[in-house]
Amino acid sequence: MKRSEINKSINEAKEMIEKYSWVLPKWGYWSLKDYDANPSIKKYLKDHQMGWDVTDFGKGQFDKKGITLFCIRNGIQGNSDDKPYAEKLLFMKEGQEIPFHSHKVKLEDIINRGGGDLALEFLEIDKKQNENISEIKVLVDGEIVKIKPRQPLILKRGQSVTVERNIYHKFYAVKGTGMVMAGEVSQVNDDNNDNYFLEPLGRFTDIEENEEAIHPLWNEVK
Repeated sequence: MKRSEINKSINEAKEMIEKYSWVLPKWGYWSLKDYDANPSIKKYLKDHQMGWDVTDFGKGQFDKKGITLFCIRNGIQGNSDDKPYAEKLLFMKEGQEIPFHSHKVKLEDIINRGGGDLALEFLEIDKKQNENISEIKVLVDGEIVKIKPRQPLILKRGQSVTVERNIYHKFYAVKGTGMVMAGEVSQVNDDNNDNYFLEPLGRFTDIEENEEAIHPLWNEVK
């Protein structure tokens, strides 16, 4: 991805945050110089994988497979002395999707916080990597819903669904409804070790530096 694409996507996300009366922590608006001027906070954010995250999953097709995220709070997997939870904001334009993936450690709720309709699809995969054709039970705001594999579950603003461990899922903005600001409330998130994609993908993206970064991504902070 070009840095200009990343900057544009972050600016679009910030516009949506403002539209729905959210405010990020102060470091959500920092430049790299601000990070360097606050070394103890910089280390905490880096260790906890907190901050901006823009990825095309290594496919170079950001408008089709891509997402912009902001991790607000997080613990560290395996550290029982740290907080056991995480929270993120996720931004998807029409036509973008997060490809099928699962987590072995993290249990999460996905919430439609604002904008258009949010669609999620689910799959169960057996040990031989075959798709289970049975209906999948998901919890939507306290109600158990039975859904077929790959059948879109549509969440309107304010609705949420619990995504169980080892269940493959993808999500995207429903065409014709506009950009979505989603939320994630979960157990501790570890993007380095707890993402399992159905197809070969990279979690992070290579960046072409064609302009200065407005905000560094969390995985770029040194």
